[in-house]
Amino acid sequence: MIQRDIGNKILEIKDKMPVICVTGPRQSGKTTLVKYLFPDYKYYNLEFPEHRQFAQTDAIAFLANIEQGIIIDEIQRVPELLSSIQYFVDERKLNGRIIITGSQNILLMQSVSQTLAGRVALFTLLPFSFSELEGTNFEEKEFESYMVKSFFPRIYDENLDVNTWLQDYTNTYIERDVRQITAVKDLSLFTKFLQLCAGHTGQIINFSSFSNNLGVDVKTVKAWMSVLETSFIVFLQQPYYRNFNKRVIKSPRLFFYDTGLACNLLGINKKEDLLSHYLRGGLFESFIISELHKTIFNQKNNGKIYFFRDSNGNEIDALIEMEGQLKTIEIKSGKTIIPDFFKSFHYFNKLFSELNTQNFLVYGGGDFQQRTAATVVGWKYLNRIFE
Repeated sequence: MIQRDIGNKILEIKDKMPVICVTGPRQSGKTTLVKYLFPDYKYYNLEFPEHRQFAQTDAIAFLANIEQGIIIDEIQRVPELLSSIQYFVDERKLNGRIIITGSQNILLMQSVSQTLAGRVALFTLLPFSFSELEGTNFEEKEFESYMVKSFFPRIYDENLDVNTWLQDYTNTYIERDVRQITAVKDLSLFTKFLQLCAGHTGQIINFSSFSNNLGVDVKTVKAWMSVLETSFIVFLQQPYYRNFNKRVIKSPRLFFYDTGLACNLLGINKKEDLLSHYLRGGLFESFIISELHKTIFNQKNNGKIYFFRDSNGNEIDALIEMEGQLKTIEIKSGKTIIPDFFKSFHYFNKLFSELNTQNFLVYGGGDFQQRTAATVVGWKYLNRIFE
């Protein structure tokens, strides 16, 4: 089994909190991870009808083994079980004996926050990071290979055909999860919406434009976007703005957690297809920012990732606010460093002069070096931003 970076954080906190909750997209490895970390715990999957019926009809008996430890997979399928869990952990006063997982973040977190506030440690597990694959048989030398192949563990575990598996993943997601979360009547139209999202990777969202392209109202577009966020398919990068003199863009940018899925939706099937693709830069940004999210989630450091763009086109691709410090990051897919890569930093050094900032240039090459304007970080050294 490929070791997951988040595992140590879970083990560190399990004796301090009554409940451990692991969320993330389907097929990100949640079940494999918790079974590996807690091999002696009783396991239930609430996707199975018999397990779900047991939890719904006899919660007391279902939770009877918590002293020995219990793993409850896909807890959002029986949200009323959380009230019984609250009662048991308060009554028995045990830590780390109940592990719950879920794939639908908003539905799950609403129930968890309402019922288990102060009793639960929350973790988000995304598909593999490239740092987790370093030193394994799956390590790649070029970022394009990772971007097209995807990071979902099953592809690696079973040596599956990437494009076939991703197409099946998309179809299964639409048929099952979308129908569970919201009433989408026209699944073919929702598929078109997914493809439209992939075509706007790295771009400012214009919901009206989406509405016109799809022939549905803006309210529907926003509801569908929430579905994709809920299921960890996409994330919206929010703008960073303070009381600046210049007008700043206040709409979010759209990214995919897994660039392999975005590439599949765009018909990009091999790394050579990326070389001249019009979205190469946006997909590389999505790749890097998703990896930054993975590091934040795995280290559980609560960093927030923003971007900045003003009406004159001055921009920074990522700003991470963490522990009183602002890390400003420019992201370039080029593999050769050129002076133009640094031009944004000169503007922002003045704009953010009163803040404690660190500048980083992340690029598609392999060097790590200190320059006057910024620290140059080759894509494989990405974790050094957090040192």
